[in-house]
Order: sequence, then C-alpha cells, then structure tokens
Amino acid sequence: MLPLYTFYGDDFTGSTDVLEQLAANGVQSTLFLAPPTAPQLDSFPGLQAFGIAGDSRSRPPAWMSRYLPSLFASLRSFHAPIIHYKVCSTFDSSPKHGSIGRAIELGIEVLHPRFVPIVVGSPHLRRFVFEGRLFASAPDGTIHRIDRHPMSRHPVTPMREPDLRRHLQKQTTLSIGHISHAELHTNASTAEALERELSVGVRAVLFDTIDSHSLVNTTDQLWRSALEQPLFCAASSGLTAGLISTWRKQGILQTQIFSPTFDSVSPLLVISGSCSVATSRQIDWASRNGFHTIHADPTKLLDRFRGERYRDSLIHRLTTILDRGEDAVLYTSLFSSPSEFAGEALGTTLGLTLCRLLATTSISRVVLCGGDTSSHAVQQLGILALTWKASLQTGAPLCQVHFHDCQTRPFELVLKGGQVGTEDFFAAAKGVKPASSRAT
Repeated sequence: MLPLYTFYGDDFTGSTDVLEQLAANGVQSTLFLAPPTAPQLDSFPGLQAFGIAGDSRSRPPAWMSRYLPSLFASLRSFHAPIIHYKVCSTFDSSPKHGSIGRAIELGIEVLHPRFVPIVVGSPHLRRFVFEGRLFASAPDGTIHRIDRHPMSRHPVTPMREPDLRRHLQKQTTLSIGHISHAELHTNASTAEALERELSVGVRAVLFDTIDSHSLVNTTDQLWRSALEQPLFCAASSGLTAGLISTWRKQGILQTQIFSPTFDSVSPLLVISGSCSVATSRQIDWASRNGFHTIHADPTKLLDRFRGERYRDSLIHRLTTILDRGEDAVLYTSLFSSPSEFAGEALGTTLGLTLCRLLATTSISRVVLCGGDTSSHAVQQLGILALTWKASLQTGAPLCQVHFHDCQTRPFELVLKGGQVGTEDFFAAAKGVKPASSRAT
C-alpha cells in the first residue's frame, strides 16, 4: 500500500484533527505519542499514514532544537512524499514558545526539501488567508482578522500579528515568499507563481487560502512536487483537507467517506484546563444540564506542600459522582485567562489526576479540553497510540486508546481545543442529543 503522508502535531488536539480527516476519508492512519518502532508500526497493518502527537507548541526553541530533529528523521523513515509539521490554524506561536520559524529551520536542516510550503487557511474550520493575512471564525461565528480574534488574548502565545510573513520574520531569518489568491485559479497559474517565488531564492512559501478551490489548487501543485522530491510542510489541517481532495481526484482514494455510529456512555468525565470563552460556555451549559461541575483551583493544585491533599479531595469527590453513574466536569478556569497557570505543570497535574481516576473508577470515555493542557495531560496515561473511532464535531473526534501495556479495558478519548465545539459539545461527546434539541 502506497505511503502517503506522515505528520508531527505541535499539540495533541490538532493531531487528532488530522487523524480524523485521514481516517474518515479512508486513509489507514494511526496517531502515536512517540516515534513508533518497526514492531509498533507492524501492529497497525496497512498503514498509509501515521502521525506523532507532540507538544512543541508550548516549548521554547532550545527544546525544539534538541528534540525535533530526531522526530523529523523518524517521520522520514516511512518514505512518504509529504512530511507535515502540523500547526494550529490560528498560527499562534512566538519567538519564545512554539516557534514555527524554528521548526521550519530544523525541517530544512534534517530533510533538505526544495522548499517549505506554508498552508494555514482551513476552510473546513472557517480559517482563511487573504493577501497573506489570517482571518478566523470566533465562537459566535463572526469572522475576525486574527489580531481581533479571541486568540489575540491566548495566555501563552497571543496572536496579535495578522500578516503571517511578518509574524514569522520575528521567529526566523529565512526568506519567505507568498502566492496570492489571484494566482491560485488554475494549476498552471499556481505552478508558474511557485517557480517565480523559488527562482528568487526563497526557502518557504506562504499560500493564500480563501476557499476550497484555492486550497486544492495549492495541494495539487504540492503533491506533484512531492512525488518528484519529498516535501516538508509547515501547515494547518487545511493541508490535510486539500490533499485528501487531491488524492480523490487522482484516484488514490475511493469516494467513500466513513461516518460510523457510536454508543452513548454514562458517566462522562470532562477535564478542562482551557481558558477559552468557547470552553467556558460549554462548562456553563453542562452545569445547567445535569453535569456536576467542580472547580479545581490551580493555585492549590500546584501547591508544593498542600497540593497532594487537595488533589486527593477532588479525586474523592469525582469518584463518588462517577460511581453513581453521573457526569462530571473538572475545570480550572471559567471566563478568565490565568496565564501563570497555563502549560506543562497544570497539564501534567491534570493528567496524573486522570490516571488516579482511571484506577479508581470504571469510566470508559473522557474529554480533555485545552490544546496545551491536553498535550501534557495525555502523556501521563501510558498510551501508545490513538485511532479514530467516530466524528463528533469538526476538529474534536472520538478516539480509541491503545495502551502500551496492551490493556484490554475499552477506553475512548476526546481531545478538544479551547476554541472548538458548540455550546452543547459535551452532549455530543456523551453520545446523546441535548434536551433542547430532542423531538417533543
């Protein structure tokens, strides 16, 4: 079976978004939590694509320089035409945290591509690039330029520069070209524009993406280039969506799209370290619709001396609720952005809390909210890999967990980015229709 694609996700929620797109469209795919060994790859027969879920979005450039080269090399060993460094479609990054510029530099050093495509627009997520500037849908559905979007207030990597080349030039000295939407009407015009940019010596090229047509013209060209010489791409899941359309046009994929059903579950556990308005609204909805909502004070959770006793009390409360078969939400923030509690320490603590709950309860489905939080929390669970099970809402699929120790206990996980999902998302994750939408 032809290898098509490998990727490294700079956070876990975005990684499952790519996994969902691939698997739902018939690409045999697995998401690993570390570079897989040959026997681990063989344990998922027929793979056409695989990814490694990472947390570089919250890491400094020094960490990236130490760890990303070996990760990129492990992706290269699959011999796929496309190696994708997957970033969020809001492109949030900075010179100090999650530097996309540094990731591109490392990809060039390790993989030696002819050029690095930068494809950020994701029409399926309502994220668009026009004249090199990024626009994104907010939770209320309104399209904002990114510096006027809620992501401009992200606690770690606020996105305050809409011009993506200018944003990247704070992170790298590499020359970055640009192909505008006006040059993406046909395959011929796209190819001509690309050759023009490369002829002046640029090392990376940003592509406008204003709709699915401009996206697929871009990925048609990139796939042709990748078959001649493998490409390293720095891109959102928009690249994945475009490539799937390209593969369908070329007969590599069947036209079938998979939409499996899944069972409802009770109880459902939600753990949230997200500071986003969207997640806060989802927690508020849950509190009004039968979920027990418990606030976990980050100050107390991370206290060196009293944190363990505080965590024990939370676990006891949650165990009591879950053993009664009732749904619960454990959250650290509601309509606020405490930046001092974002990132690794909080995510790790929440992951260890979840480990204890897995040991003391029979829960079989969990939702983790927050990109950075999920990335660090999941790494505490002893998971080898995730495979796609079903779609819930765009960008937050239901995944089957495969443990390192070959546990047979069925366990499903949803990793939800802060900005993802409707107000009643937790009802979708539970597998039921919310009361407000049930037929009377």
